Amino acid sequence: MDFLNSFLAFDIQILPYIIISLIIAFSVHEFAHAFVAYKFGDPTAHRQGRITLNPSVHLDPLGTLFLLLFGFGWARPVPVNRFNFKNPRLASVLTSVAGPLSNLLLAFIGGLILFIFASVGNGPVLDFFVSLFFWFIYLNVLLFVFNLIPIPPLDGYRIVTEFLSNETRAKLSQYEVYGVLIFLVLVLVKPLFNVTIGPILGLVPQITEWIFQFYGGFF
Repeated sequence: MDFLNSFLAFDIQILPYIIISLIIAFSVHEFAHAFVAYKFGDPTAHRQGRITLNPSVHLDPLGTLFLLLFGFGWARPVPVNRFNFKNPRLASVLTSVAGPLSNLLLAFIGGLILFIFASVGNGPVLDFFVSLFFWFIYLNVLLFVFNLIPIPPLDGYRIVTEFLSNETRAKLSQYEVYGVLIFLVLVLVKPLFNVTIGPILGLVPQITEWIFQFYGGFF
């Protein structure tokens, strides 16, 4: 047990909650991107079978492994061709923001279910679901905040670039290939993490606590 914990980003006892929560969170996130893009006129994701909640279509093996080992990961990005949109800027922003907002919605749904289970009583089964939905809420809030960071290839970057001129966006696109490398440096170099991504992710426990307080007023 201790041997496995030394390799994993999460304690092995909570690993089932993490895996279940992220399978749902990743699948809904990518589905939301694909669905909104299709509704605005881009059939690219639809043709690739991405308008589905089937996890096997959305999960990325390497991204999942990174998540378990390092605490962050990714799903398979949904392909979007903004040139298929009648209003490229608006449709692109809504398509990009659909993913993070779907995770925030899941967090609120999870909060409702959590407090329903918690108000029923206790017992092994109820305790399991309370723990599951606690992590479900936290991880969906994490994905909501994390994906809004304006670094490629995250959704926040796609949103920000739609407010730039075509010339500026074209210039930035030349450096998008370095986005993952920049992100890894910011995450793995602690002094940089503490002044960049760290403060942003610091919002996660605050939003999670706000959701708990919101439902606490009803139960």
